[in-house]
Amino acid sequence: MDFQVVVLAGGTSETLSPLVSKDVPKALLPVANRPLLSYSLDLLEASDLKDLIVVVEGQEAARLVGAWVSSAYLDRLRVEVVAVSEDLGSAGALRAISKRLTANDILVISGDLVTDVLPGAVAATHRRNGAAVTALLCSVPVSGPSDTASSSGKDKAKKPIRLNIVGLDKTKQFLLHIVSGTDVEKDVRVHKRKIQAVGQMEIRSDLMDAHLYAFKRTILQDVLEQKEAYRSIRLEVLPYLVRCQLRSAPSGGNGTTVDETGNSAVLSSGNLQCLSQHRVIAPSAFKQGVISGSHGGHRCCAYIASKSKYCHRLNSIQSYCDINRDVIGEASHLSGYSFSAHNNIIHPSSVLGSKTTIGPHCILAEGSQLGDKCSVKRSVIGRHCRIGSNVKIVNSVVMNHVVIEDGCHIQGSVVCNNVQLQERTVLKDCQIGAGYIVTAGSEHKAESLARK
Repeated sequence: MDFQVVVLAGGTSETLSPLVSKDVPKALLPVANRPLLSYSLDLLEASDLKDLIVVVEGQEAARLVGAWVSSAYLDRLRVEVVAVSEDLGSAGALRAISKRLTANDILVISGDLVTDVLPGAVAATHRRNGAAVTALLCSVPVSGPSDTASSSGKDKAKKPIRLNIVGLDKTKQFLLHIVSGTDVEKDVRVHKRKIQAVGQMEIRSDLMDAHLYAFKRTILQDVLEQKEAYRSIRLEVLPYLVRCQLRSAPSGGNGTTVDETGNSAVLSSGNLQCLSQHRVIAPSAFKQGVISGSHGGHRCCAYIASKSKYCHRLNSIQSYCDINRDVIGEASHLSGYSFSAHNNIIHPSSVLGSKTTIGPHCILAEGSQLGDKCSVKRSVIGRHCRIGSNVKIVNSVVMNHVVIEDGCHIQGSVVCNNVQLQERTVLKDCQIGAGYIVTAGSEHKAESLARK
């Protein structure tokens, strides 16, 4: 398949502070003890897409990512790691490497996407429809703790993901309208000419833009060149292409309400969830021929993943916790590991003390040691950790070379590399940056602690 693949792997993200650092860029952040980027690369390899450009923000981050890719994917993938300036945004990163793009079609995937939707399926749909862009849309993931019985208060309630408003034709192939959740207001409005042109549009609020796109190269390069201020594919490039794909249609029409701006008011409601059942009917039937525009008659298409597919982006601390929970739980097939009959993974080189229990949905990596009477539930423990006696770890991620002394209790927290928790430390919903020392007997709730 003649596709060139670009993986946007990011750099050191402020939204994930203090988990990422100069030593551990976002792409190498461990998810179930595997670098985050490995999930994207394995997915591409499974689709037989093996010629990749991995774009990393910052020279040092790119060096670290390049060294890891070279060792982990030797003889498996052909990867060029390219460093770009920081804070360019996804569109800016593509613009920076635009001259390297030579294939007819370009597949762009965010390096923070964890999914089992094969990119090859999106690419095939794109090619079959002759589209300018095809976007992967997935069901909105549930965010928040899975163990509600152990949580209390509003701080632990499951949080809804910000909604996207998506307009589809009746075949659910063509993407006719898209507004990011950050831009959604009480009223959702669609140009009346768009309704007339397509005849029928289904408005959905239960779909997430997964940040995996297939582009026709010439159109992508034209937009990046003409719209120099665009920084985001999701927020700017894709909505722009969707807006300009339809020819102008005559004004007026039945079945819509037009305001003074010439827009049609589709719905006025604070409850956006009901949009998933809302349809706007215009008098004309849908005609594929109306899909045209300023870029030589382009079409914008959608590939909608089935609800059974897993799709989540790691772009916040909450999503980091969610994905780790899922990959050792209901989405364990993504981990690449073979779980035991007890539905967990305990490395043969690890050492467990007397009356210590490792529950289901847990991973204990090589070389780690636990003392007596410890309890680990729904958690990931990294390599070469030293954990004392009477320690409880629940719904947490403990990275590599961490020392946890006797009597510590850790719940809903992320503990980074080389951290030391002195005896009787209590953590709840905290993030502890690399190398930090938490003093004995201290209690912390919903705090982010890192070395200055």
